[in-house]
Amino acid sequence: MLKIRLRRMGSAHRPFYRVVVADSRRVPTSSAVEEVGHFDPTGSQRIAIDVERVDHWVGQGAQLSPTVRRLLKQQATSAS
Repeated sequence: MLKIRLRRMGSAHRPFYRVVVADSRRVPTSSAVEEVGHFDPTGSQRIAIDVERVDHWVGQGAQLSPTVRRLLKQQATSAS
């Protein structure tokens, strides 16, 4: 089963997350099918997620993690 979830990047005390489509049975650091965005929680909390690609993968049967679902809602409200 495919999941759209976060992958932690960055260094110690400086997290940076990529939003990836990956197999749910693998560890979060394994190879991903596609990278669909990123999230920087430090400072201004920049969120950049390609909503069209997320919709495509959800249409293919991928499921959103709760955190990615929350980030998509935040991105939609901040864009308005």
